[in-house]
Amino acid sequence: MTQRVVPPRQYATEGLRPQTLLFTFLGHHVLAAGCLDPVATSTLIEVLDRLGVSAQAARSTLTRMVSRGYLERHRAGRRAYFGMSPKLVKVLGEGEHRLFSAPVRDLPDDRWTLLSFSIPEDQRGDRHSLRTALGWNGFGLLRNGLWIAPGEVDVTGVLADLDLTDFVEVFVAQPVPPTDLARGSDGIPDADPGSLAGQVRLLTEWRQLLVDDPQLPRAHLPVDWPSERAYDLFRAVLGDLQAAARVELDEILDVLEDAPV
Repeated sequence: MTQRVVPPRQYATEGLRPQTLLFTFLGHHVLAAGCLDPVATSTLIEVLDRLGVSAQAARSTLTRMVSRGYLERHRAGRRAYFGMSPKLVKVLGEGEHRLFSAPVRDLPDDRWTLLSFSIPEDQRGDRHSLRTALGWNGFGLLRNGLWIAPGEVDVTGVLADLDLTDFVEVFVAQPVPPTDLARGSDGIPDADPGSLAGQVRLLTEWRQLLVDDPQLPRAHLPVDWPSERAYDLFRAVLGDLQAAARVELDEILDVLEDAPV
């Protein structure tokens, strides 16, 4: 019998939460492959283990994701599985689209969406959820309490999903001197050596980079702005890891077919 060599736990990344890593894995390696079947606990724990997350932390993360409405528990005999809720499927589908969208946009005009919100102190969780949603929808924090995104961004669906419509004000405006919008951040995520874990980490770091970057229109970027080069590098590294990642995934993926809805 050939002994399988397990990669060392060298992929842990500071600042990347286990839940975020699971979002990446479920979105890119499960949902994007057309699989809606519940995934075995053992598979999810193994993936996080390869990313340096302990089994205890992994189990706690799964429990929290159930309580937050992202995952649904299933059992088959003594084995436990976790299925993606409709809420999570929607979030992951939108996220996968954003991950592979063009890094620089050419907008027809110089209009911007401004958003301000005032949420009571006893609803801190709602404030965090809104900030996360705004970051993922192209908004950046202009100054305390005021968020901005290039173009006209329809946030009605996001606000309705979070039940926060009554706490938010949205405007569309154009910049005038002395406003200077040609600012942004530079950075290309590095991928650790490996395959499946390397892909998960690369995708997660790229996702974090997108959250931090409001994707300024081309007209407000320097000529040598590196986002398109970074995107090409991201896709190339992701592709280089694809074949080996698929082999690893086939070894550990256990799903519950025909699970009750």
